[in-house]
Amino acid sequence: MNKLSILALALMSTTVSFAQHFPEKMIDKSLVSEKIKMSLEPKPLSPMMLWQLGRVSAEGMTADGKMLVYGVSNYSLGDNKSEKNLYILSLETGNSEQLTHEAGGESVVHIAENGDVIYLLKGQLWKKSLYKGEATQLTQVADGLENVKFSPDGKHILFSKAVLLKNYHSVDKYKDLPQSNVYIYDDLDYRHWDTFNDGRFNHPFVASYADGEIGEAKDVLEGEPFYSPQMPFGGAEDLAWSPDSKSVLYVCKKQFGKAYAQSTNTDIYRYDLATGQTTNLTDGMPGYDTHPSFSSDGNRLAWLSMKTDGYESDKNDIVVFDKVSGGHRNLTAHWDGTVNSFLWSKDDKKIYFTAPVRGTVQLFEIHLPTDFAHDVLPKVIQLSEGQFDVTGIVGEIADGLVVTSTSMTRATEIYLYAFKAKSLRPLTKVNDTLYALIKETKVEGRTTKASDGKDLFSWVIYPPDFDPAKKYPTLLYCQGGPQSATTQFYSFRWNLQLIASQGYIVIAPNRRGMPGWGVKWNEDISKDWGGQSIRDYLSSIDDLARESYVDKNRLGAIGASYGGYSVFMLAGVHEGRFKTLISHCGLFDMTSWYGTTEELFFANYDLGGPYWDKANEKSYTDFNPIKHIDKWNTPLLIFQGGKDYRVPIEQGLQAFQAAQLKGIKSRLVYLPDENHWVLSGHNAQVWHREFFGWLKETL
Repeated sequence: MNKLSILALALMSTTVSFAQHFPEKMIDKSLVSEKIKMSLEPKPLSPMMLWQLGRVSAEGMTADGKMLVYGVSNYSLGDNKSEKNLYILSLETGNSEQLTHEAGGESVVHIAENGDVIYLLKGQLWKKSLYKGEATQLTQVADGLENVKFSPDGKHILFSKAVLLKNYHSVDKYKDLPQSNVYIYDDLDYRHWDTFNDGRFNHPFVASYADGEIGEAKDVLEGEPFYSPQMPFGGAEDLAWSPDSKSVLYVCKKQFGKAYAQSTNTDIYRYDLATGQTTNLTDGMPGYDTHPSFSSDGNRLAWLSMKTDGYESDKNDIVVFDKVSGGHRNLTAHWDGTVNSFLWSKDDKKIYFTAPVRGTVQLFEIHLPTDFAHDVLPKVIQLSEGQFDVTGIVGEIADGLVVTSTSMTRATEIYLYAFKAKSLRPLTKVNDTLYALIKETKVEGRTTKASDGKDLFSWVIYPPDFDPAKKYPTLLYCQGGPQSATTQFYSFRWNLQLIASQGYIVIAPNRRGMPGWGVKWNEDISKDWGGQSIRDYLSSIDDLARESYVDKNRLGAIGASYGGYSVFMLAGVHEGRFKTLISHCGLFDMTSWYGTTEELFFANYDLGGPYWDKANEKSYTDFNPIKHIDKWNTPLLIFQGGKDYRVPIEQGLQAFQAAQLKGIKSRLVYLPDENHWVLSGHNAQVWHREFFGWLKETL
């Protein structure tokens, strides 16, 4: 919807509602004009306004770099579902128009040189030209297609689907008992994220392809109980074609049961179409190896690699295999940072990548050595700088990089990073009209001395129309992860602009454990969950509370996941600082959590191992919130998802029961259909109402 349409709707709705209360002959036109004017004045961001924002995704570019295809998802609270359509943008003129109108969520698979856009809609391939004509459905595949990629020569298709390999369900195992509903397991990996393992495994398939006709598909992992794409979040980035179309690459952790649950050792495999042979390209590299990507000439293969098995937040490096020398090199081993994502330059001479740095995510580049085997690795160069995150690299054009970007006060849009100007220029402005109706919130950085003398950076978000002569209730935001960066992110739940817009100051520290401040800072939280990172939180809120505009009698702490754990820990050690606490899917008892969480590699590395091993005692005593509950005395709101298997339901229930039995004002908000997140629009609105309602009651 364009700006004029939105303004017209606003004007129309205001006039209608006003006229409903007054007969036409009684209407004072000056009052109507004033009413319309008031309706268009910026207002603080509200939960309803937040969910009216369009959610922008970059879908692809034409080979000549002249056209961009992007998606916009709009959420209907009436239908409680999202509707996504595709749009095209001329990078030469800046003109934009809607490409698809079908109900459902279209995702681009391929943009052909002739301008045909092939996209997935409800599991089937569709085609529509960038320039004219109607959409045409290409396939009618039973059970649909997922994670589709076409071979460079256009003769084959690569896709994934789930294959039933194990009889975990009683209906599959006991055919004579069709009314039973029982799952039977003899090993771990029996559930993951928000689903129980029903014996199905994602597998890549290869088939011939010709204008919608798909030949007999070959299961690349036939009979093997392994996942590719990875579970639970792997997608098309786990699959790739070689430039000569003769082989496919896939990412897979070829382990099962207990070994699978305790390892992060994914490898990149090459499957040869002609011979059917599979080769492990990253054999001997024990950590995560992901995101395989060939240079355009096919002479080099790059991927992201972590060196330590079981450590999911290890330093992420760019490794490149060189066909000429026959060896591979870690291009970023000498750099004190960790990589989020990367893209080959068009000339194959350098690689662009994104990485967290000092509370933001920025663009970087590194040139590839000419003599791959012997040249000293060149310096990593930071390209962009500013109070924003670069969340993805879409492609390269003559004068810059097309990227996606956010800030704490702006949802995702697509931008051009101009090489000469060294700045971002917006290409899409999907939400500009709505943001014009939302009051701005000031965001600024603040540096505090931590308890060990180190500099501790925080983002501080102020309410609209902030007046330093007034006093404001203030919230400490505790980030999850624990090794997730607190940058210029934009969330549709933990939205710090939204929280500040309700009249609160929010401080979001880059405490120990966050990337962007060197590898050691990032690593320091492992096996020290309740130590320095918790002291960092207290240092940051104590420092901000010295400001005259902070009401020291109205401080609160909020957070989810490890942030929720932090809230539970702070409840026992804050010594009267906080008047209210909010924990979402927080870890409350490390012993029972170790016994019920699914990705054990995470618990083994970050806590040191199981609770029965005395070497890990501190993780289950000093750093266990349940061991400090004797000092709990602060009002506590707890959110818990029923399908959260990362931080299972007993964590929230135990914390609520303990608070109730201790006579502490407390509330449990149980979301039976949600996982570690809140994905339903209606549930999200309830979440926000309970969140802000609790703050009004207690702060």
